[in-house]
Amino acid sequence: MKLHSIHSIAILTAFLLAPLAAEADPIQAGVAKVEITDRDAGPVNDPSYVKALVLKEGRNIAVIVTVDAVAIGEIGRIGNGYLTKVRAQLQKELGIPPTNVLINASHCHSVVRGDTDALTVQAVKAAWRSMVPVRVGAGTGHEARISENRRLKMKDGSEVDMRRAYAMPRDDAVAGVGPIDPQIGLLRLDREDGKPLAVLYNFACHPIMNPPSTGNSADFPGFASKVIEESLGEGAIALFVQGCGGDINPVRYKDVQHPPSAEPLGTMLGLSVLRALKQIETKSSGELKILNEIIALPRGTDLERRIVAIQAEQSKLLTALKPTDINFKSFLPLFVQQKISPDFPSFYSQGYLHDQALGRQNLLKLDDANRRSVDAYLENIHAMERLTRLNVNLALLRQHLAHNQAAGKPTLDVEIAGVRIGDFTLVTFPGELTVEIGLNIKRRAPAPFTFVAGYCNGYIYYLPTQKQRGNTGYAQEDCDCLVAPEWHELFEAKALEILKSL
Repeated sequence: MKLHSIHSIAILTAFLLAPLAAEADPIQAGVAKVEITDRDAGPVNDPSYVKALVLKEGRNIAVIVTVDAVAIGEIGRIGNGYLTKVRAQLQKELGIPPTNVLINASHCHSVVRGDTDALTVQAVKAAWRSMVPVRVGAGTGHEARISENRRLKMKDGSEVDMRRAYAMPRDDAVAGVGPIDPQIGLLRLDREDGKPLAVLYNFACHPIMNPPSTGNSADFPGFASKVIEESLGEGAIALFVQGCGGDINPVRYKDVQHPPSAEPLGTMLGLSVLRALKQIETKSSGELKILNEIIALPRGTDLERRIVAIQAEQSKLLTALKPTDINFKSFLPLFVQQKISPDFPSFYSQGYLHDQALGRQNLLKLDDANRRSVDAYLENIHAMERLTRLNVNLALLRQHLAHNQAAGKPTLDVEIAGVRIGDFTLVTFPGELTVEIGLNIKRRAPAPFTFVAGYCNGYIYYLPTQKQRGNTGYAQEDCDCLVAPEWHELFEAKALEILKSL
């Protein structure tokens, strides 16, 4: 037999004896939700939920949980042991590795039940039992009408933020505003018959439109999910995953002319999600992958210096307060008179036209004195507003200085997770990331449908960019922060490394 014939037979024999390559297992998914509203805590405007999405492809498992709560630990009703308890129980009962469980807080300020950890496990177990083969699709939507950047760029080069805790700065001192992220990140999961099973949507904005006076509320994400679920039909569940909303507020957050309401904002977001879902095609094949890493971020070592700087600014403002012989009772009518009739504020115009002892000259002198008093009083008001802003952020800096000193080590361990579901990719972080961080990561990401979520698997307060971290305007994001400015570079590098691995 010729050599080439022997070689051909060997190849054919090897092919016939080799095991057939296993086809990729289809992704299976199950969803469930459980109400977690503490109905004994006061009036309820709308319910809050924990929702669970369980995904399985062969041996790969990923669990994504969304909670209508302010944070996963540290602040609010969910304690610091919540994440560990939930993960341990799921590993014990279902064999799910702790690192395969991703939990996101919407950051709404609802009051949840004390047993939310047990209710979370209940939701995951229900989702686990309901798993079915699914078709997977990814895409994006757009919603630019419901959010605004709360950081204001001032003409002196600093930045200040808008909060209900203090007043807005003077309009004539503002030069511009920061960006928003109008993109909605979407994961669509359909049953094999084409009926929707779940929608996961990622969007960046603080859910703080419904004030506590309206009652317990899941805020705009709750209303958005309600619109989506009612439109998709029975059994479909919408899971909101908070993005990089650290410096993004609901639009007109400081409006005092109309009662605040989250429902119109949530309805607009929900409709935008539904509009975008129509453009997403799902497919039966897709890869499921989840990664989890712990990185050490340096704690801030400049907090004491920033505290001293704020105290110096306070002293400067106090020294600049001007003496004035009027109080608010006399200031207000004088201010109104000067605005209504700048040329004749103290009397009718005819009184200024008579050149007599009690006429023109005396009125002009009175007007000049009153204008100086009103201007001084206004300057004192502006100084008071700035002092209020400084006081609030000084307290935050002191709080985190004490936190870092008590920690006993110069670094803070944080968990970064990445998950890929078909073409949908998400990287997460346990803090309040500002919007520029998310925008930058998405621009640099290797895959088109890449999204970023904060408020996941823990809570370490605000995370501003390196530039924001040194802002002399002392916005909340810059002061309510545990870490050093270089945290930003470390996180982005690790996030992009994880995304490339996915």
